[in-house]
Amino acid sequence: MNHKARKRFGQNFLQDFSVIERILSSMRLAADDNVVEVGPGLGALTLPLLERLDRLHVIEIDRDLIERLEAKNLEGLHIQSADVLTVDFNTLAMGSSLRVVGNLPYNIGTPLLLRLLEVHPLLKDIHVMLQKEVVDRLHASCNTRSYGRLSVMMQSVFEVEPLFTVPPHSFDPAPKVDSAVVRLKPLATPLAKDDIAALERCTRIAFANKRKTLRNNMKAHLDDQSLEAIDINPQARAETLDIDAFHRLSKRLSQG
Repeated sequence: MNHKARKRFGQNFLQDFSVIERILSSMRLAADDNVVEVGPGLGALTLPLLERLDRLHVIEIDRDLIERLEAKNLEGLHIQSADVLTVDFNTLAMGSSLRVVGNLPYNIGTPLLLRLLEVHPLLKDIHVMLQKEVVDRLHASCNTRSYGRLSVMMQSVFEVEPLFTVPPHSFDPAPKVDSAVVRLKPLATPLAKDDIAALERCTRIAFANKRKTLRNNMKAHLDDQSLEAIDINPQARAETLDIDAFHRLSKRLSQG
C-alpha cells in the first residue's frame, strides 16, 4: 500500500540511502544507546537504526504510518502515537541519556528544538534533519543575516555542529528548499533553567524589532546607563551582540 505524503504533517520522506548512512555514521551508535526517532515515516531510517540497536523508541503522529510499522512486527521497536511536542521526555529517558534523531517535518522543526532545549539535561545529543535555513540560524554568529533569537537560545545550551547539506531530490515528495543535518550536544556548563527563561524573555524584547536599536527595544526595561554599565552600546542593534553580551543583558534585565 502506497502512502501519500500529508501536507498537514509536513511529510517529505527520506529515500536517499547514502544520506541515511551518513546520519548513522555521524551518530557512532552503541547497541545499548537510548535512541528516540521523531517521525519515522516509512521507516527509511528506522530499519537501519534497529539493525544497530537493542531497542528503538519512535514517535509518530500519523496513524496510517503507525499501522504500517506495527504490521512489520519489528523486534525492539517501541511505537508511541503522539504529537512529539507534547511527549514526556522524562519518561522516555528512564534514567539514561536520550539520543534524539529524525528527519523533522519543517513545520515542527523550530518548536521541537525549543522543546528539547527545555529538557536538555536528559539528552546526550541530537542528530536531526531540518530546513537548511533553520540550521544556518542555529549556527549563525552575530553580525550575520541569519543571527537571531534561535541562534542565541540554542548556542547558550548546545554545541551546534552542521554536518552536511541534503538536496531536495533525496526526498519524496521533493521539498522546494535544501535541507541539512545538524548535531547538537549539551554544553558542559549550559544555562540553568531559570537563566534559560530569563534569556528567552531578554531575546524576545531585544529582537522585537530588528531594525531598532537596543535603546528603543529595551527602553521600557533598561535605560542607557544600565546598558553601558554592562558594556553594551545603547545604539547597537540586537544582532550585533554576541552570546556573552546577551547573557550579561539577560542577567541585568532579570534584576529589574
